[in-house]
Amino acid sequence: MKIKNIQTSISKYLMFSTPLPLGRIGVGILLLLTQFSFAQNKKDNIGTEVVNVVKPYTPTISDAFKEKEVPVITNDENAKKENVQYSILPFPVASTFSPSKGNAQVVEKGKQEKLFKNYATVGLGNYGRLNAELYVNEDLNNSEYVGGMFRHNSSQGGIKEVMLEDSFFDTKIDLFYGGNEQEMTWKVKLGYQNQIYNWYGLPSGFGNTLTLAESMDLINGIDPQQSYNTITASGSLAFEDSTVEDVNLDATHFTDAYSSAENRFLLAPTFKFDILDEAIKTKVFVDYVDGSFKRDYLGTNTSDLKYSFTNLGIVPSFVMRRDDWTIDIGAGLVYSMDKEKNSNKFYVYPAVKASYNLVGDLMVFYTGANGNVNQNTYKGFVDGNPYVSPTLEIKPTYEMYDVNIGLKGKLASTVSYDVKASFIYDENKALYKSGNYSEKNPSANYAFGNSFQIVYDDLKIMHLYGEIKADLAKGVTFEADATVSTYTTKFQEEAWNLPAIELNSKVDFAITEKWLMGINLFYVGERKDQQWNTDIAYTVMPGPITLDGYFDLNANLRYKHNDRFTFFFKANNILNNDYQKWLNYQVQGFQVMAGGNYKFDF
Repeated sequence: MKIKNIQTSISKYLMFSTPLPLGRIGVGILLLLTQFSFAQNKKDNIGTEVVNVVKPYTPTISDAFKEKEVPVITNDENAKKENVQYSILPFPVASTFSPSKGNAQVVEKGKQEKLFKNYATVGLGNYGRLNAELYVNEDLNNSEYVGGMFRHNSSQGGIKEVMLEDSFFDTKIDLFYGGNEQEMTWKVKLGYQNQIYNWYGLPSGFGNTLTLAESMDLINGIDPQQSYNTITASGSLAFEDSTVEDVNLDATHFTDAYSSAENRFLLAPTFKFDILDEAIKTKVFVDYVDGSFKRDYLGTNTSDLKYSFTNLGIVPSFVMRRDDWTIDIGAGLVYSMDKEKNSNKFYVYPAVKASYNLVGDLMVFYTGANGNVNQNTYKGFVDGNPYVSPTLEIKPTYEMYDVNIGLKGKLASTVSYDVKASFIYDENKALYKSGNYSEKNPSANYAFGNSFQIVYDDLKIMHLYGEIKADLAKGVTFEADATVSTYTTKFQEEAWNLPAIELNSKVDFAITEKWLMGINLFYVGERKDQQWNTDIAYTVMPGPITLDGYFDLNANLRYKHNDRFTFFFKANNILNNDYQKWLNYQVQGFQVMAGGNYKFDF
């Protein structure tokens, strides 16, 4: 009975107690069982006492206590490593898959266009325009060839409101003979060019200081024609695996209808040496020019105006390639001798280029610092502006530095780009500027404000340039570029006739297999020029004249009749803008030309 009462108390304890963790319950049961065993062992000594439970045990939360347990830590040092053994039991699986046979895809092979060595082109247009070209080339044997090139471009004029003759002729012929040997290629060339232009750009309001009869007599007495003649001889050599990489030689004799004459001789060999596994390339040049003019612009000289310069230069450089870097390091050294003024100058300028592939050919960073000595010539000025007077001052331009930085690459597999910023400093930068004029005093045919002089200035230039090229679709290509420039002069009031903005764009596309078309649009921004009438006593001297910017839209349509014949139609200045490329020189309006091209072999 006593034991039963104890068991009853334990049961009530377990039933009314707050649930405890399993560990604590185990400890409690163990303690109770120990007491129970002890009671049995002392059974004989308990006696006849009766245990009366007055109130059953009701535990509370405060009666519970937390068991402190020490966890067993298992790590790599005391953990027992089990050796795992495995084997592969191959079991054949039947496959019912039967692959279908592949069929080879047919690739359309384009028809290979036949190549011809020779061609002839003729085109006729309004304004009495004639354009003709003939190119012939024939192999004498396995290594030698001979050929020639003929070009003619002319117009009979007819620009509105022009009071003087405005036609022009430009004819050029070149003959060449060359060879391609196993370790050497060579070529010699002879050429002749005749150009006829007219100084037709009389100033606006010309003759206002004269009576109408005097003005007409003065204009009718002007003979604006100027003729240029050029004889050239040149030769080139290129060697394989030789210390002398190439040699170029050019000789030019240039004259005009006013007894002006100029001779130029340029020799430029390039050497290549290997030093410590690096290739050292060295360019050497001898640039000689001399010439004379019969008179100055005002006709006050008593002897010919002569000039003579010899420039001796050497430009060594070597290329280093390290990972994604390519660096071309060099420098230019030029000794310039002015024979007429008996003065000599020595110039040193940088010749450094570097590029780094940021993302393969998708993004290439490049930079450079370069310089040069540019020998100005009478012929070079005529090529830039045929309306110069035969009374120019000739001297070199020293490009002290041209520092540029840019980024080029591809936006896609068919789209490429190039952006660049350039900072340039030129000493004796040549600028075209209109000449002043007189309506009363007898003057030369080019001294009525209808020709251009050359003035020099030390010029700082900043260019921002951007270009993009894309193959938009099959047979469609697009190109566009833009240049934004700023100029800082030292002596001149403006950077005469240099535009601040230039834009060019071109689209070529194939309408069909035989019909092709091209469109070209360009824009030239505002330029500055200046001139005045010396017969007028100005209270305030005239300031610079602003030449408006202009757009010029051109297009061409070509029909390819077969491999030999192609017919074309061209349209220039489609917008029919009567802009002035140079001060007082209005261009021809809307122009059309039709013609054909024929390719052939002998």
